[in-house]
Amino acid sequence: MIDTKQLKKYARTCGADVVRIGSMAGWDGAPKQNDARYIFPDAKCIIGLAFRIPRGYLRGIEEGTFFSVYEFMGYSGMNLTYMPVALREIVCYIEDHGYEAVPIPNWDSLSAQEHTDYPKMFGKTRGFYSRAVSPDKPRPDVSISYRAAAVISNLGEIGWSKMVLTPEFGPRQRVVFILTDASLDLDEPISPGTLCDRCRLCAKNCTGQAIPLKDGVKERIAGLEIEHCNLNLARCSNAYSGGNRKYNPFWRPDVKLKEKDFMNEYVSKKYFDRKKGPCPHLMSCCRNNPAIEGGRGCVRACMIHLEEQGKLKNKFAHPFRRRKEWTLD
Repeated sequence: MIDTKQLKKYARTCGADVVRIGSMAGWDGAPKQNDARYIFPDAKCIIGLAFRIPRGYLRGIEEGTFFSVYEFMGYSGMNLTYMPVALREIVCYIEDHGYEAVPIPNWDSLSAQEHTDYPKMFGKTRGFYSRAVSPDKPRPDVSISYRAAAVISNLGEIGWSKMVLTPEFGPRQRVVFILTDASLDLDEPISPGTLCDRCRLCAKNCTGQAIPLKDGVKERIAGLEIEHCNLNLARCSNAYSGGNRKYNPFWRPDVKLKEKDFMNEYVSKKYFDRKKGPCPHLMSCCRNNPAIEGGRGCVRACMIHLEEQGKLKNKFAHPFRRRKEWTLD
C-alpha cells in the first residue's frame, strides 16, 4: 500500500506545489479519443500536480523591460524540462511501492489529430495521422483535455477564460498528471464558482479579444456543470505571441499588418518571417511562439482580481500592479 500523505509529501519535495487526487471514474462521458482510461484501463486514480509560475516571472512584462524569463522559465522550460523530471521521480516513487504509474506531461501528443483544436486553427486537416490498433480502441495518441483532467483530479476549477484556477495560485501554474492503479485517498471536488466570479476581466483585458464576454460552452465533467468561454484559439495564439502592437515592444514600427487579418487566422509564419515579419528575430531564440503578451487578461488581470478578493492562499506583502500599465502608440 502507498500512504497518500507520504506520496503527496514526496511529490512536493520533487517540486510540485499542489497535489490532489481524483477517481478515474470522472472520465465517464468523455469522448473516446480523449478518455484517459484508454491509456491505462486498470488505473484507479488520477493525480493532479500543479507547478506554480512564480509571480516574479511576470514582473518584467508588467514593467515592459524583461520578457524572456516568462517564456523560458514559466512556459517552455517548465513543460519540457522541469516538470518531466519531477514527473519521473514521482512515477518511480509509486512504482517502487509496487504500483504502476503513467505520466501525462504537458506537451502536444505524438500525433496531432483532427479532434484537437490545432487543425481548426490552421483551417485545415490532414488526410492521415494514425490508426487504431483494434476496433475497440481510439487512435494513438489519446489526447486528454488538461482542463478536464484538472477538474477530475480535484486540482482546480475552469474559469471563464478556460484557464485552470487553483485555490493556491489562481491561474498562475502549469499542470501535469499521473494515472495509477494504486488505491489512494481522494480529495474533495472544487465547485465551479469557488474562484471565478465571472467578472470577465480576462475578456476585457485580453489583447487579442480572444475571450468573448458572453459566448460560452457548457460541459459536464465528473458530475459538475462547467461553463467557460468559447475561446477563439487563433486570436489567442496570435495575441500570446505579441500580435497586438500596443503590447509588443519587439514589433518593428516600419512593418504593418492589418489587425483583423493577423488576429483571425493563425499566421505565425507571416509574423516571424525573417525578411518581412514584424518580429523576425524572436523565433531564433524560442522553442515555440514566444510568450510576449504575458497573459494580460487570462493570467494577470485574473490574478490581480483574485488577490484583491483575498481568495488565493499564496499571499504577498505588496500588490502586483504598482504603477500605471504601459502601452505603446
